[in-house]
Amino acid sequence: MLSKEIKGGALLSYATIFATNVVGIVLTPYIIRSLGASEYGLYTMIGAFVGYLTVLDFGINNSIIRFVAKYRAEKDKKGEENFLAVSFIIYAVIALCILALGSIGYLYLDELFGDTLTLEQLNKAKIMVIILIFNIAVTIPGGAFNAICMAYENFTLPKAINLVKYLMRSVLVVVILFYGGDSISLVIIDTIMNLIFIVVMAYIALYKLNVKIRFYTFEKSLAISIFHYSVWVFVLALVNKLRWQFGQLVLGLNYETTIVAIYAVGITLGSYYGAFSSAISSLFLPKAMQMTVKSESPQVMTDTFIKISRISTYILFFILGGFILVGRQFIHLWVGDTFSEAYLMTILIMIGLTFTLSQSFGNDLLQAKNKHRFRGIVILTATLFGVAVGWYLSLSYGAIGLIASIVAFIFIERIVMWWYMNKELKINMTYYFKNFSGQLLCFLIAVLISYPLLGLVTMQGWFGLFCKISLFALMYCCSMFQVMNRIEKRLLCDLIPESLKKRR
Repeated sequence: MLSKEIKGGALLSYATIFATNVVGIVLTPYIIRSLGASEYGLYTMIGAFVGYLTVLDFGINNSIIRFVAKYRAEKDKKGEENFLAVSFIIYAVIALCILALGSIGYLYLDELFGDTLTLEQLNKAKIMVIILIFNIAVTIPGGAFNAICMAYENFTLPKAINLVKYLMRSVLVVVILFYGGDSISLVIIDTIMNLIFIVVMAYIALYKLNVKIRFYTFEKSLAISIFHYSVWVFVLALVNKLRWQFGQLVLGLNYETTIVAIYAVGITLGSYYGAFSSAISSLFLPKAMQMTVKSESPQVMTDTFIKISRISTYILFFILGGFILVGRQFIHLWVGDTFSEAYLMTILIMIGLTFTLSQSFGNDLLQAKNKHRFRGIVILTATLFGVAVGWYLSLSYGAIGLIASIVAFIFIERIVMWWYMNKELKINMTYYFKNFSGQLLCFLIAVLISYPLLGLVTMQGWFGLFCKISLFALMYCCSMFQVMNRIEKRLLCDLIPESLKKRR
């Protein structure tokens, strides 16, 4: 059974995701209208440009989760304290590197975007780059405190604070844009909110959890272990940037910023899709570490992998099916027909990510066993080929050619990883696919039955969209209930408030 902290963390994660998605759905068109499609494209493009510096985290945050969980399992308090001290020394070096590399990028802005941006846009871009460089140089080391909480399996309070942070940020964005703010104002708001979040998380880690950071000795072997583990987490983070943000730079070099804005909308919707799955999967790295330390049997790992994967798949299939059926109408109502091309891009992204997201606990197990090097090589190779072919296709087919290539290589990467997880983790992938096939069949049945039924809904606007989603939800739940096992039905019942159960 799931622990109280994991359940609370998962529920708060979904509350955060629900809030961010609902607020994002409302806020994004408001931001686009306030800034204009062109400046919104500039805002997302510069965010992607500077965002590559975030990979200089080198996966240290994941290392903190892994190693602190390991030290706690071994009850080695001194080792934990020294490890954290060494980590912060490394972070200080990383912060200096971010400032240096960010400055170089700033100096080359004119050469990179001088042909596609106006003089006013270039001036705004330079200001945003300066603020974002400072933001990243501070928030990457500050993220260590959140990682410490994760390693201590303290999910509830940090998730609640993150939810409050997002809601406060959203209110500030509305107010600032209402009074004439621009893209620079949004970057300033994000920086301030990140600084506040870091201070609060530091308080929780150092005082509430009473975590100590003491330097005893700089062990060369420890530093090597950290980098040996984290370098491949860094590669995976770099891959994520290449897949979803490099395209904005590619399109920005060849097309006007309005095209970049359309691409950004598709990526944004795809990121919402991923967020629903990560709400559960992000809570299980400490559990994966503990299973590794205890040397759990392959059967236990397979059962846990399938259990987590099935829960994620229920959520992912519901979102995918709903978007296939009403996504075009949603985009029309949300941001207008200018962004209609984002519909097909979003579907491709969702289909491409479904297997990867639903099987993310396997990635956690690879990290816990320090066997993620192979995945790093495979996913980096697939991404480089995907982006390279996509760049070529984008010259003739625009953003859709870029996305199609990236998704095709995601499937290739996943096929290779099925073989590797079966080989290294001894996860019975045949057994997994037997479980998955029932969910896939019920998903297809729900979509096929819902398609003609949704055509009977004649109401237009947001109310008509809500009716269609509700109808699909009913068909989906009835279909999926047929393949739920006893544990999943019990988890579903646990979500029903006690007051409603007593009334029954």
